[in-house]
Amino acid sequence: MAWPRFAGSAPMNEPRGVEALEQRLQLTGGFTPADRDRILRVLGPLAKHLAKWKPEQIALQASVKHRDGKEQKVTLEVVLPGMPPLVASSVDREIDRALVEVRKDLIRQIEDAKDRREPHKGKRAH
Repeated sequence: MAWPRFAGSAPMNEPRGVEALEQRLQLTGGFTPADRDRILRVLGPLAKHLAKWKPEQIALQASVKHRDGKEQKVTLEVVLPGMPPLVASSVDREIDRALVEVRKDLIRQIEDAKDRREPHKGKRAH
């Protein structure tokens, strides 16, 4: 499958992260197989943050509750080795914006967890 691109996305040069997204993403709770390409496209920038792990080490689940309703909630959950489960949610009523919001939050959580595990990596001592 050719990796879909969307406006503003970074080049997909992390094959392992891309493979993890494609292989490990599970859609539940309101998302259907017809949503898969769209979700992969929006979550694409997450790939480089997953590239450290082999696809089989990653569990990734996207869900939406009350789709198209006033109380719509998009959730993205990721389980990575050596980290507690990471969960990001958005109540934005526009699905793509909600997916972007959860993607950004999840990237922040992954980077924060890496910084806690490797606090001196890449930082200069004062």
